[in-house]
Amino acid sequence: MNYEQWVGKTQDRAEIITQENAARIAATLNEKPPAKGEALPLLWHWAYFQDIASTEALRDDGHALTGDFLPDAGGRTRMWAGGRLSFKTHLLVGALAQRRSTIQDIKEKQGKTGSLLFVTVRHEYSQNGELALVEEQDIVYRKVTTPVLGLGDPLPEAQWSEGIDASPTMLFRYSAVTFNTHRIHYDWRYVTEVEGYQGLVVHGPLTATLVMRAFSRNAPGAVVRTFAFRGVRPLIADGLLTVGGRIVENGKACVWAGNTQGVGQLGEIGFE
Repeated sequence: MNYEQWVGKTQDRAEIITQENAARIAATLNEKPPAKGEALPLLWHWAYFQDIASTEALRDDGHALTGDFLPDAGGRTRMWAGGRLSFKTHLLVGALAQRRSTIQDIKEKQGKTGSLLFVTVRHEYSQNGELALVEEQDIVYRKVTTPVLGLGDPLPEAQWSEGIDASPTMLFRYSAVTFNTHRIHYDWRYVTEVEGYQGLVVHGPLTATLVMRAFSRNAPGAVVRTFAFRGVRPLIADGLLTVGGRIVENGKACVWAGNTQGVGQLGEIGFE
């Protein structure tokens, strides 16, 4: 397929950052919900602007059929590989926000499990006529084959770390609040028998949200300006998830998430 014709395609959406949905995220993460007019905590925006596809319009893996805004990836399943975010100001709860999405790049590569299709989507979030957040999201499509699940690098030495029970209940609730129907996060039979994982897979954005929360708790006076993260191996919800980090220089922190099998996600936070 000629994927070049998809580059530059745009999609516009508008949605109120409702207090009710923020309360659902807060309950999922055991946090105090923000009140109307208060700032939406960092990365909670992923619970908004979701695709609302009918059940009959879902693929076997649970994702919505592609070919409209995102290119048709054939029978390949979709994963969130990582992203880069630039925070200008906070989104406010209770107010209307706009998002413009643009397909920025598409590349096909060969990986250990076959052909991989990488799609980078740029999202610009605005509220009250002001740009609040710019995000580049990296999506990867791969053929449904048994994943390579070797041990990862050991967790780095941390200045702070938290142990989190990323239980099937938390995964299910996060899937619900983000309207994420990818079956690897809640369907045990599918994830083990079809996609070949050892158990339910922790969401990449959920992991990133927990990493960011840990940083904010340990640097409460910091103003986060940038965040970049990438998945390096799947994290299976079969035990304690550890999130941590350390400040490596003025205004820069290295952060990560992992378990007893090693690092699963790496990230970098820029702050003032």
